[in-house]
Amino acid sequence: MTAYRCRTLVPMHGPPIENGVFVVDGSIIVEAGSANQTLREHRGAVIDLVEVIVLPGLINAHCHLDYTLMRGAILPARSFSRWVSRINALKRTFTDSDYIRAMQLGFAELRRNGTTTVLDIVANPQIFPYLPTSPIRTWSCLELIDVRPRPCIDESAFGSWLFFSEEVRPNGGLGLSPHAPYSASSQMYELALSCARMLNMLVTTHVGESREEYDMFAGNRGALYEFLATLGRPMADCGATSPLRHLIKNGLIGEDCILAHMNELDGQDLEVLSDARWRPLHVVHCPKSHRFLHHRRFPMEALLERGLNVCLGTDSLASNDSLNLFSEMRAARKSYPALGPRDVLEMVTVRPARALKMESRLGKIERGYLGDLIAIPFTGSVDGVYEAIIENRGPIEWMMINGKIAG
Repeated sequence: MTAYRCRTLVPMHGPPIENGVFVVDGSIIVEAGSANQTLREHRGAVIDLVEVIVLPGLINAHCHLDYTLMRGAILPARSFSRWVSRINALKRTFTDSDYIRAMQLGFAELRRNGTTTVLDIVANPQIFPYLPTSPIRTWSCLELIDVRPRPCIDESAFGSWLFFSEEVRPNGGLGLSPHAPYSASSQMYELALSCARMLNMLVTTHVGESREEYDMFAGNRGALYEFLATLGRPMADCGATSPLRHLIKNGLIGEDCILAHMNELDGQDLEVLSDARWRPLHVVHCPKSHRFLHHRRFPMEALLERGLNVCLGTDSLASNDSLNLFSEMRAARKSYPALGPRDVLEMVTVRPARALKMESRLGKIERGYLGDLIAIPFTGSVDGVYEAIIENRGPIEWMMINGKIAG
């Protein structure tokens, strides 16, 4: 067992601890607290990390790493459908090797910026067997799209999804991501939910991302409606309700699904979300991507008031200039002044850990938790520790994942 001392320890289940220490045995934290008390009975090695804050590794709850090569290739847009069209045009120029290289670059950028866990959506099923080894803890979710009508959905094909077993990714897991209600059919959602429940996998989806998506479902109109109609998408599910209520009323999402974006909600949506049944839902807000696409204000306060688990993510480099959760925390604080620095830190630690069903293993520095931690330089007082974390702008020089110091 090795003990690591630091100037300030941020356990997340209690206040910051000055002159803190944590003890790691294998991959597990076995003790954490004040160095003065904890080290009295410790008989193993002690490593002094000196003038740093140690906090749980950051968790990115929504990312598309295979779009990493798109950095700077798309200008900020007000038309969601044109942005989607531009992404699709770029994707047609990429090879499988490009996607794999993009993921490798994305993993390196996440690690450099303090992310130790990511929920990544993989848009290209053909590369799934060849995913690069991740240097961080990763949940890889296969994106599912069936925009054009098909004669049938071959349910027997879902038997091949036995490939998606918990044993495949020991430092993380696998999941399914029906892309969005405008791009994945009701049958696709139903089969994804069935498969996920059978194999105990995560389910995540985009919903309510843009005004164009809302107009498509609520009003049978708009650029996205016209674009998808020309592709041959059946539009009979449009014109009656919002995208969120379309999913809920048709039983296409479960209470523990991870919903990305949720930018466009109306009063009836919020009334539905006031029902305690939907309190376990997880919502991921991507502040800088949200700004890039000129969405209207995210309903942060309304969702938190209803008890939903709001997390932060970066989305992709098709709508962001970095994969940096410190930058996302600063953007969230600027947009929602009522949030304190600890509030936004929870959105990249304890809250996404809950979304990943890992609330007793990740997101805190506590006995029994996995040894996923990062350190940032700090010489101030304990009173300013949360502000210092949010304002960190340098690369992470010290990181531990699964009890091992990352190189």
